[in-house]
Amino acid sequence: MAVPARRTSKAKKNKRRTHYKLTAPTVKFDEVTGDYSRSHRVSLKGYYKGRKVAKAGE
Repeated sequence: MAVPARRTSKAKKNKRRTHYKLTAPTVKFDEVTGDYSRSHRVSLKGYYKGRKVAKAGE
């Protein structure tokens, strides 16, 4: 049976079994504009929390 010559470091040992996964972006329905948008971001029409904060297309 093969035996490693040196002990494997914790950093290398922990990188072997990583379970990094992609997460789906959070999407909410905006009742003012009637479309879906990501949370905590200005919509494409320029609305944030139901208020007009920017011109559309900026």
